Amino acid sequence: MLNIADTLHQWYGRARPFALATVIHVSGSAPLPVGTALAVDMEGTAVGSVSGGCVEAAVYELCQHVLAHGGPPVRTRFGYSDDDAFAVGLTCGGEIEVLVQRVGPAAGAHLATALEAVLAGRSCAVAQVIDGPGEFLGRILHVPDGGPHDGTLGGENEDKVVVAHARALLRAGRTARIEVGGDTDACPRRLTVLVHTHAHRPRMLIFGAVDFAAALSQAGRFLGYHVTVCDARPVFTTQARFPHADEIVTDWPHRYLAAIETDARTAVCVLTHDAKFDIPLLRLALALPVGYVGAMGSRRTHGHRVDLLREAGVPEEQLVRLHSPIGLDLGAHTPEETAISITAEIIAHANRGTGQPLSHGTGRIHPAARPLPDLATAP
Repeated sequence: MLNIADTLHQWYGRARPFALATVIHVSGSAPLPVGTALAVDMEGTAVGSVSGGCVEAAVYELCQHVLAHGGPPVRTRFGYSDDDAFAVGLTCGGEIEVLVQRVGPAAGAHLATALEAVLAGRSCAVAQVIDGPGEFLGRILHVPDGGPHDGTLGGENEDKVVVAHARALLRAGRTARIEVGGDTDACPRRLTVLVHTHAHRPRMLIFGAVDFAAALSQAGRFLGYHVTVCDARPVFTTQARFPHADEIVTDWPHRYLAAIETDARTAVCVLTHDAKFDIPLLRLALALPVGYVGAMGSRRTHGHRVDLLREAGVPEEQLVRLHSPIGLDLGAHTPEETAISITAEIIAHANRGTGQPLSHGTGRIHPAARPLPDLATAP
């Protein structure tokens, strides 16, 4: 639902009730992910999407019905019809489940608070009950990045468990379904909750103020990263050379990395080609819980670099995390092509993709959901 936060916030400001249709389950090759939403107000204005066009008309009609007649939230499924290709369904062959609920100014107060946080650029999570006892279906809980949560899903114990999961997902920047309750006396009600997250932009740290860094900074920003270019040589770290970078830093790479915060979504790209920069930097980067560490260079350079890292005491379980030579084999030559090669590898690694042409495969295109972070070990 946070994909349409700006419009929903405007409707709240005008005290306009609306119907909210949220994708709560996806299987097969569905076009849009869980958490995507479409909303329809009393005047028939629609915003957002749940399928990229396949079933929008049917969902729109269901939203209008819920708005006109009220009642509890409605769950419905849409899938491909082999008997009638023109029937309501997903022509891509997948299946989605949608929850449609009426949201009014009073009932959606907690969502309104979350929407304000999103529009202000603050990280937060929104927990939405998508399955469970009827009286809890559709309830919303706002979990800010810091401070107490806002609202309740049913009880103090359920809220406590959901808030813990929501904060873990927020750290990972992921939207996911979770199951709570139903197995202890403390949480007797079993609820399925969809946690929507709005996290700060992930960081791309580019070390080495070279031409390849200029192209990579542009590609990284296009993908939504907060891009930093860092180099110890002030003559090269200028705004004119890196107009697409959010931040340009003149410092020794390993010293800068040690001084900043990183997380599981951070991508570290080492383009320096200089052992006096590379080795202390990679030694530190490989020990951090970042999402991706890559280093540019030939296979010969890579082999020598690995030998130096071993001599520096980097254990094998950390060395296997190093993507070197950096990027996928796209036959890239120019800095721009190389930037696509690197970002393609980052995307594939983050989503556990194979990097192979889709035309060579036979399985599903869209990957299954990644497992929930371990709350006991999440950073």
